[in-house]
Amino acid sequence: MKSAVIVFPGSNCDRDAAVALHQASGKPPAMVWHGDSDLPDLDLVVLPGGFSYGDYLRVGAIAALSPIMAAVVRHAERGGAVFAICNGFQMACEAGLLPGVLMNNAAGKYVCRHVAMRVEDTQSPFTVGYQAAQRISIPVAHHDGNYFADDATLDRLEGEGLVAFRYDNDNPNGSRRDIAGILSANRRVLGMMPHPERAADPDLGGTDGAAMFRSLVETLA
Repeated sequence: MKSAVIVFPGSNCDRDAAVALHQASGKPPAMVWHGDSDLPDLDLVVLPGGFSYGDYLRVGAIAALSPIMAAVVRHAERGGAVFAICNGFQMACEAGLLPGVLMNNAAGKYVCRHVAMRVEDTQSPFTVGYQAAQRISIPVAHHDGNYFADDATLDRLEGEGLVAFRYDNDNPNGSRRDIAGILSANRRVLGMMPHPERAADPDLGGTDGAAMFRSLVETLA
């Protein structure tokens, strides 16, 4: 599997994602600077977590206008896989890769802890390594993780089976319908607020996120 992690000013989980990809695939991903305008030949692009551009203006909004994002959108339109984690999820929504928006946490506070999630989908390249309704623990670290979309959009996501993960009686941010992660219509883009790259090694306190990276290697290689 050929992969790349996009690096933005303010990214702080780009290296974590790279380590998880390297461990799962045996190959280090390319690290692509946000100011570049082209991507190498790839199977997977990761938009990592962090605080791109200091979260100024609106989370993910400035990063979505970075030169590399046009190439990321083209990659997705060709059917390439995009894994958008935390700040990356915010970017993906701002860039139109996924519907909805991420708003301030309902409690108005930054939250950083493990949360319980339920696997809702097992048919995407990201989730085939899980069982339906499997309960997993993945850390979150965000101030703006409150997923919002209108009822029609939420009904479509539900009806088409595009809700990938749901907070399991442990919603840390007020996201509508307890949504923790969603898929694009072709199931090749996943956006999620929790950080699976922080739960992919026993030394980090858990391995429930490792199956996402193994799933990608198995399905995209």
